[in-house]
Formats: sequence, structure tokens, C-alpha cells
Amino acid sequence: MTEAEPLAVNPTNDRAAPGSESSPAVGAPPGPSGVSTAPPRPRATLRGDLRAGVLDGSLALLVTGAVFVLLYVRIEAETSSTLTVMPFMADTGAFWMYFLSQAFGWSALLWAWGTVVLGLLLSGPRPSWLPLAGPRLERLHRTTSINTIALIAAHALLFAAELVRHDTDSWYASTATAFVEAFVPGGYASGTGRIAIPVGQAALYLAIPLGLLFYVRHRIGARTWRVMHRFVLAVYVLSVWHTLLYGTNVWYDGWFRTTVWLLQLPVAALFLARLMRPARRSQRLAAPGGRSGAKAVWTLRLGGRLAVVAVLGVLVAVLLTGRDGGRTEPPADTTSSHTEHG
Repeated sequence: MTEAEPLAVNPTNDRAAPGSESSPAVGAPPGPSGVSTAPPRPRATLRGDLRAGVLDGSLALLVTGAVFVLLYVRIEAETSSTLTVMPFMADTGAFWMYFLSQAFGWSALLWAWGTVVLGLLLSGPRPSWLPLAGPRLERLHRTTSINTIALIAAHALLFAAELVRHDTDSWYASTATAFVEAFVPGGYASGTGRIAIPVGQAALYLAIPLGLLFYVRHRIGARTWRVMHRFVLAVYVLSVWHTLLYGTNVWYDGWFRTTVWLLQLPVAALFLARLMRPARRSQRLAAPGGRSGAKAVWTLRLGGRLAVVAVLGVLVAVLLTGRDGGRTEPPADTTSSHTEHG
């Protein structure tokens, strides 16, 4: 999810991507004027991509299961930072659904990362060693995007279900409360969640329309879709922000948190490469024209490139110094507010 085109032919190119649904079949015989007479590839549909995404979705579920086992084992061994934040979570039998929600959250972040990387490879310079051809890369990008949405939704639904399980009110009252806390911005009013939960909700509510708009872009117009799709980058940024704020596994300094930061290096590097060598010619940083509007656009694009360079510098500094904004883990017998239920 970024200026990655989650879902699609490469819309950032002035020419149709080879093998995309708007381009003729590869190797088709040319017509009398030298233009291929082969019919265009059929338009990608949501139903077709759902079928194509079964294997990718199955892999996502396997990864989720593996993460759940890892989290569960760490809780049982009392090596998880979650117990420092919420000691009552040591009862794995009572809170297994919360750990499953965490596992879906981690796999959602991983799939979002993969979707972003694939999209940047499609919209920027593509490495010659990449084994996937353009059309296959595009379809994989679309299926990972769909599965990312499903994983985020499962993460949120399981979080809400856990709230219902531990609410002593009637089922309808507890369900209503859980819905407000899990899905209504501002409804969760406890601790760090007052900021982290709305950030996660924003990622979910943006991911759904921005991901699925690809399938109706022929109705809203390719230009409109391209402009809206650029905001997909915000979904990924919000997802990472939500994780760093609220993931109890990365609440404190440690290798879990450092790994999250480390994964952002290739994203930032690919994004910079995409800005420096975009597939779409009109987005390249040519010399500014004489018109004030052209100069403003050139200045904006130059500023974007410099901002990404700055982000890369910050990421490298974080990894070299180990100072990534995590809390210093208190001793096991702490009475700080970090151990309160929240």
C-alpha cells in the first residue's frame, strides 16, 4: 500500500504496461498500420482477483498461525513485553483471542509492507533480476492488497470480540460497547489507545475504499483513480504508527521494535527510486519551465524527494543508534501505570 498501485496495471506509466489489460497480448501480430490487432486483455475483476488470491490468503493465514504460536509461547515463557504492560495477560487461556488479534495485526502489517514494495516496483524502475513479469507482478500486487484489507479487518474484529468476552454486561450492551471502542474514532478512551486506536481505525477505513476503487476506475476515470490512489501511502504509514504506538510486543526497546524500523528502509529506498525515476514521464524532475505553475510543481516534487532522503537518514540513524522512541522497560515489580489494564 503506497504509491504502489495496489491493485493494478501500472497507472503511473504514460504507456500501457506490457501485458496489462489495456495493452495488446505479447507477441500478437501487427495490423496493417503496424499496430497489434489482438484484443486487449480482459479487465481485472474483484471476483477474479479473489480467486487468484486464495493461495496468497492461505499463506497469510499460515503466517498468522505461526505468529500466534510465537506470541503464545513467549507469554507462557514470560519473555514477552506484553506482560510488562499488562501482567494479567499471563492467563493465556483467558486471553488467547487477544493474542490471535495481535497475530492478525502483525501479518496485516507484513502483507501491507509487501503490497507497498510490489507497488513501488511497478511504478518505478524494476530490477532486471526480478523473476516476475509485469502482468504477474500486477496481479500479485492486487491479491496482496485485498488480503491486507482482510487481515486488518480480522485484527479489528478479534479485538472487538475480546472486549465482548470480558464484558460482564448483557450480550447486546457489551457488543455495542465493543463496537464503539473498536470501530468508532474516540470511542476507546483508555491510555495510549486514545491515540493509537483511532490511528488504526483510520488505516482500516482508508484501506477499504482506496484498495477497491481500482475495480471501478473505468467509471471514475483513470486520472481520478491515480490521484486518490496516492493516498494509499498514508494507510501504510498509519499502520506502522499504530503498531509502534500500541503493539505491546514493541512497546519497549528491543529487537521486535528494531525490526519494524528496519523494514522501513527498503520501502523508503524504493520510494526514493520511484521519485527519481518514475515510470510516468510527466512526473520526472525535468528543468522547471518559465511558467509560475510549472516552477511550483517542480519545487513541490524536489521537496518530496528531499523529504524522502531525510526520512532515509532518520531510519539509518535510528538503526545505528538504537534510539527508536521505545520506552525503557521497567523492572518486573514496577507499580507504574504501564501495568494497569488499558
